[in-house]
Amino acid sequence: MSATSQAYLNTRVTAMSTRLLDREQIQALAQLTLPELAERFELESVLDEQLPKRAKSRAVEQTLIRVLLAELAVLIRPMTAPERGLLLAWGRKFALFNLKTLIRGKLYNLDQAEIRENLYDLPDSMRLSDQELLRAENVLELLRILEQGPHRLIARQAREVYEQKREPFALEAAIDQRYYAELVRQAMQFQGENVQSLQQLLGAILDRIDLLWLLRFRFSYRLSPSETYYQLVPSPKLLHRDRLLELANMETFEQVLEALPAPLDKLLAGSTSLIDVQRRVGAHQHAEAQRILASGRSGVARALAYLVLRESDLMVLFSLIQGRLLALPQELIEIGIELTEPNCPIGGFVSAA
Repeated sequence: MSATSQAYLNTRVTAMSTRLLDREQIQALAQLTLPELAERFELESVLDEQLPKRAKSRAVEQTLIRVLLAELAVLIRPMTAPERGLLLAWGRKFALFNLKTLIRGKLYNLDQAEIRENLYDLPDSMRLSDQELLRAENVLELLRILEQGPHRLIARQAREVYEQKREPFALEAAIDQRYYAELVRQAMQFQGENVQSLQQLLGAILDRIDLLWLLRFRFSYRLSPSETYYQLVPSPKLLHRDRLLELANMETFEQVLEALPAPLDKLLAGSTSLIDVQRRVGAHQHAEAQRILASGRSGVARALAYLVLRESDLMVLFSLIQGRLLALPQELIEIGIELTEPNCPIGGFVSAA
């Protein structure tokens, strides 16, 4: 990227970062009613009183995703082809959400109309060939069709796994694994000042994902060490290939946490549940993205850090609106957006709601 383009991108990212929410702003938003949230974020049209709750929730989610992807489109304008490819690779997670919806629809023999209403409306740069995929007779035909397009690597790996195991879980895990592997591959092709910041950001993302997957697959799903290790994507930062192999062979949840490298070992000391681990490593990833956004010199790394943080903020907003739509207790909503630690009787709140 030329110096002029780099300066433009960094200026654009800095300007857009003023949209991000701090903890005090989230606390203030958590006190607003549904009409106040709708007015604040111009969502009145998608919260039409005539719509059922599920349709309102879906419309809000679609609107927030559209906001995020519109900002991604603005950020990639001055970028080189590799930089643009990295950000688009990150954004293609939403196309993979659609792919999973299509797969589940085929597995459970849902009709096309029901599947279609659960698909996100995405820009052309990320959209799957939805109509053709909807007409596929089964999952294998759907994946073979997808192999003819830009998602061929994901489709091929998913098809091979499904042909071997015929398990929906293994199929979705293969899709997720290929997504993150491609994200790392795209990031590793950069040189110069981009390398360190991208490795730190992607490393924080993969460290979080790998740890959560490892704990879930080994101790919730009871997969073997080899099956667990096969599902993981080595991180360019802390949880590299050899360390993942070592951790996957640990016999208990506590042993895994004790064997983690710094700073994860201290960060997760005393954690007793996957929910608590998820909260703490999520906060660590958030802090790394904030640090790179605030002090990084790489425009593409700062842009990706912004998108990661912006997605998190929009998810908080969606959770707030969802909580109001479902008339959930305030305490449960605040647990959901991590303003309150989950040390209260959640089951009782859910029953009351």
